[in-house]
Amino acid sequence: MSRPSLVVVGAGPRGTGVLERVAANAPLLYPGRGLDIHFVDPYPPGAGRVWRQRQSPLLWMNSHAEDVTLFTDETVEMDGPVRPGPTLHEWAGLDGRVFAGRRTQGAYLRWAYERAVASLPEGFVVHRHACRAVRVDGPREGRQRVWLTRRPLPLHADAVILALGHLDAEPDAGQRELAAYARTHGLVHLPPDFTADSDLSALRPGEPVLVRGFGLAFVDLMVLLTEGRGGRHHAGGYRPSGREPVLYVGSRRGVPYHSKIGYRLVGERPPLPRFFGPAQVEELLARPGGPDFRRDVWPLIEKELGFAHYHRLFTAHPERAAGGLAAFEARYATAGAAERAALVAAAVPDPADRFDLAALDRPLRGVRYGTPEELQAGMRRYVGADLARRHDPAHSTDLAVFLALLSVYGQLQRLGGADAGWHGLFNHLASGPPGPRLRQMLALSRAGVLRFLGADMTVTAVDGVFRAASATVPGATVDARALVEARLPDPTVERTRDPLLRALYAEGAAATAEGLLAVDPADGRLLDRSGRPHPRRFALGPYTEARGSSGFHRPRTGGPAFRQNDAAARAALTLLGAPDGARPHPRLEETPR
Repeated sequence: MSRPSLVVVGAGPRGTGVLERVAANAPLLYPGRGLDIHFVDPYPPGAGRVWRQRQSPLLWMNSHAEDVTLFTDETVEMDGPVRPGPTLHEWAGLDGRVFAGRRTQGAYLRWAYERAVASLPEGFVVHRHACRAVRVDGPREGRQRVWLTRRPLPLHADAVILALGHLDAEPDAGQRELAAYARTHGLVHLPPDFTADSDLSALRPGEPVLVRGFGLAFVDLMVLLTEGRGGRHHAGGYRPSGREPVLYVGSRRGVPYHSKIGYRLVGERPPLPRFFGPAQVEELLARPGGPDFRRDVWPLIEKELGFAHYHRLFTAHPERAAGGLAAFEARYATAGAAERAALVAAAVPDPADRFDLAALDRPLRGVRYGTPEELQAGMRRYVGADLARRHDPAHSTDLAVFLALLSVYGQLQRLGGADAGWHGLFNHLASGPPGPRLRQMLALSRAGVLRFLGADMTVTAVDGVFRAASATVPGATVDARALVEARLPDPTVERTRDPLLRALYAEGAAATAEGLLAVDPADGRLLDRSGRPHPRRFALGPYTEARGSSGFHRPRTGGPAFRQNDAAARAALTLLGAPDGARPHPRLEETPR
């Protein structure tokens, strides 16, 4: 009889986290004979595509080194055992407040992968396949077959865990039209992509380039087209190399994501969760037909974020609040939206100290400038003020809201995910660039290499060019022969270029209205269109409705991805079972390309 077999498709941070949880739980759930674990990924194990060594050394992580760990702690609510390990800065011997290069993170992830392999029980053998999985089939109650490129016979698996991470996608109708226009008129159109993998050579020195998207993909683009082309930042600003294009950047919000916060929290933390925790999630899940996200969930999120803000204001900056926290919190807990507004107006004299989620989300809504030059000056003031605030502990309410955002994120995983609006808000407030990147952005603006376009950016293809406009400067337009869509492809199963996911969807796997794979939030099992969980197939990551993070977390924040990894690993180990028997020593086997 053949040995039990587990296939994990994707060996990046998510797959590595699953392996770590298999190693932690196996002694409790899988006594007896050995197990073959097959890892399928064309990219290096641990690092995967995003964190691989073969990318520009100019590209950084987006988190402080002390805020990155692949290991569980006692704050993670899971059934499996805690297996602590070093954060990135502890492992690499770095100052915890630096933003490490992505190559350094890749080395850390490779080490974590190798540590997980070494910690497997005797008899567990890891086989690595440096290729792609293209299909999973097999009887629902029997062994699955996983078909790989460059291999004529399939892998046989008693359980399959998909941990694919971010994926390439086919362009949507609008992108196809722009691409066709570019081909017809000799223009350059770069669709949504991983910036580190994009061919930027067609963007010519000195020429205007329209950039749609102001998130982290834009920051990578900015770096590669400036420092990456020989420009240099120095104490007095930016010294161009002459090989840079001129970047005209806009988006729906028209502003970059908020800077990473540059100080630590001192003093009392807000007691989270308070208004959006497990009890509220259970109540929402019990509603017939499930909750409506906008009607039922958003109000709880806003109340939770506001609570964290005001708790911090009263405890850390009491001179800026009237009355005591206990009385304020008692009234805040039972007040509706209108009553809360009146309560806040009476208790917080300065409007600048009040929590205004709408203004945080859309800071340029209703703002108008008479000329593009006025906009440049206004945006430099905005970015400069954001940098100053996010590095000033006098505004530690912002850090309290950040902690509340992390808490909300964890609860949403229990609920089965969230809508695109939530993810956009989370990224804007909590997943912005390092402060030094925004300072570089200001220097590039003053040097004329970067130009701000404003909010509600539109792009039309007319008169043989791409033409950009924005509501922020009415009537102003910019023409260019190049357009870059600076964002990741949408993770939808209908348009993914991954043949495995496309086949699963075509054969009956369920998808949400947003096009994400539907999974059981309890353990990540794939759901079919009748709502039945597949007994042997699991999926984790950004293309599923549970989403989660990239696979690593800030220490001591509950780590929803860790909880998901643990649940899937435990479910798979329980499924696989194990008879008694002698077990040889664990080893790592490499399968040739």
